[in-house]
Amino acid sequence: MSLSPSILWLLAGSILCLMELFLPTAFVEFTMGISALVVALVALIVPQFSLQVALWLLFSTILLVVSRRVLPPARVSKTLDAMEGRTLTEISAEQTGRVLYEGNSWQARCEDGQNAIAPNQKVYVVRRQGNTLVVVSQDLLQF
Repeated sequence: MSLSPSILWLLAGSILCLMELFLPTAFVEFTMGISALVVALVALIVPQFSLQVALWLLFSTILLVVSRRVLPPARVSKTLDAMEGRTLTEISAEQTGRVLYEGNSWQARCEDGQNAIAPNQKVYVVRRQGNTLVVVSQDLLQF
């Protein structure tokens, strides 16, 4: 049994739109799916498959550019989820060391810049500067 190009484009468009539900890609798959659905209608009139593919690429690109301009940009949270970490290496004064934070090893430096923090000590994350965490020792906060 041979499927017509319109049915193939309908299937491709439906699959791409459904994939966006399960694998979010910031509407990339969705715009490609909508374009495939439009090409399914065009395929009824234009029988050349190479022209259908070119139209699909053109429609996908146009819809993607339009969606980027219309939709607001995604906001990345700049707040730190957890506040506690543990030193993996010593953090010397004015030097960087390594901290285990949220299950990952991060480069870190001490907030006060004068005291060293020994390995395997609990620290509190004050802020993040690029890929470096700024931390303070638990001992510094205890009274």
